[in-house]
Amino acid sequence: MTPPKNIGVLYDWQAERGHRTVVHADRPADIAPGLGTSFDAAALATLVADTSAWLAAAGVERGSRVGIVKENHLDIQLLAAATARIGGLPATISALNRPDDIAIMLGKLEPAVVVIGTGALEKISRVENYPLAHVPHVVLGADPIPATSVRTARIADFSGAATPAVNLRPDDEPMMVTHTSGTTSTPKLVVHTADTNRAGTRVELLPIPGGVSNHRDTVLTSISFAHSRAYPFMIAQFRWAPANIVMVGDHSAAVAERMFERHRPTTVEATPNVYQHWVPIVRRRPELFGQVRMYINTFDTMHSSIARPFVEASRNPALMWGHSWGQSEVGPIALGIYTKRSLRPGAQGTGTHMNRLGIPWPGIAKVKVVDPVTMREQPRGTPGILMVKATSVCVDYLGDTDRWQDKRDGDWWNTGDYGTKDLLGRIHFLDRGVDRIEHSSAIEIETTLLERIPDAEEVVVLANGDDAPLAVVAMRDGTAFDRDHWTEITRDLPALAEPVVMPWADLPRTSTWKIRRNELRELLGENKVLAAHALDQRFI
Repeated sequence: MTPPKNIGVLYDWQAERGHRTVVHADRPADIAPGLGTSFDAAALATLVADTSAWLAAAGVERGSRVGIVKENHLDIQLLAAATARIGGLPATISALNRPDDIAIMLGKLEPAVVVIGTGALEKISRVENYPLAHVPHVVLGADPIPATSVRTARIADFSGAATPAVNLRPDDEPMMVTHTSGTTSTPKLVVHTADTNRAGTRVELLPIPGGVSNHRDTVLTSISFAHSRAYPFMIAQFRWAPANIVMVGDHSAAVAERMFERHRPTTVEATPNVYQHWVPIVRRRPELFGQVRMYINTFDTMHSSIARPFVEASRNPALMWGHSWGQSEVGPIALGIYTKRSLRPGAQGTGTHMNRLGIPWPGIAKVKVVDPVTMREQPRGTPGILMVKATSVCVDYLGDTDRWQDKRDGDWWNTGDYGTKDLLGRIHFLDRGVDRIEHSSAIEIETTLLERIPDAEEVVVLANGDDAPLAVVAMRDGTAFDRDHWTEITRDLPALAEPVVMPWADLPRTSTWKIRRNELRELLGENKVLAAHALDQRFI
């Protein structure tokens, strides 16, 4: 059976099927802290319906916009479903965003109600002239509400409210709002309909042998559940009904180790920087990953030196690593498949560059490469801006429609990514357009440096105007960076400036743990690294 397009009835559909999938969270839900951390389909459907009752009592009506701003957890998806169930438009906003950015996004949303965690409320309370103080803010969790002028309420204030009838919006109208990662500026609010979200889920609904979950699988994901990726993930997993779905909202190594030990997943999905943060776990306790048959990474480019210890820890000889290329605005575009053999280290600190992706998904997405100045299509092998045509492209940037229109060229969407297509039509990702390095690739340089610098937790290579690019290196706790070997390490790489070493915790990150490169440039100062060329700002 095909799942419904609208997330508002997804959980009812799952409960009606009678499958025994159990969803596990790493901590109790903020919307129902007394219900524990494990939920069968019936419990999730009931929780979504109950949540729609207090949302309606708080003022959510058909057509209302609802801001959902909270700490990362499964219940972000439940709140969105409950809002859509009664015809509201949920906007899921990660609490990891900067306070000013949260305020800006909520201002563009113009919500009737804001559902918010105490940590996020404390953040926006520090924003000068916060424009939505008059809007009801339903505060989650049991922690005391911080002193604020914002109008607040608790879920308990609406106890006993009747569950409203299902009142879905048409499939071609906005169903959900998420946001971009915001690596370069304030995240943009991405609007998807049930139709565009389903178009972005088509890949995962294909019965690809070994590529979808089976009833014996335990699927673990540790991503931002406020992100658009989380919606097709839930739909697809409910369709294939694995034994367990493990949703790890806290990316810390301690929590991850506990969840891996308890559930022993067979498939794992996380963002590249989360995998990087988990490397000490897999090195110290490889047995926790021995049963994994498939890894997936989304959101950003993966480095082979980070993937390798996870791949080597698995006892499955047919293990696959799926490196997905997509965007919040588009969904999946292409997928690179890697194996134990293809990820073996090369000689002299070299290895596979995982930015070599496959062909665009047939029948789902088309990709062309254009010159960044003339926007004319490039011949095979010549780098340029990657443009995509797909029915899954978002229908608007809420509050920034002009920017959404600027990124369209007829049916083609400007991804802002920079790369090539080879003679076989395969995508080779080089850099974000705004971060590109002439005649090279920052991503490939980073991969090589991570191979060659022992115990490096992160390496970020920044374009530096006409000067040599700058590498920023973060070492794992307790290890020192060996500057004496820098010349040897970079012997066959493009010229690089003297590196900057800084703690991992000081690297500015987005809600999906991508590096905010523009903010990092600001931290380093213009005397260290120049901003990207103004021309490339078109691709943000």
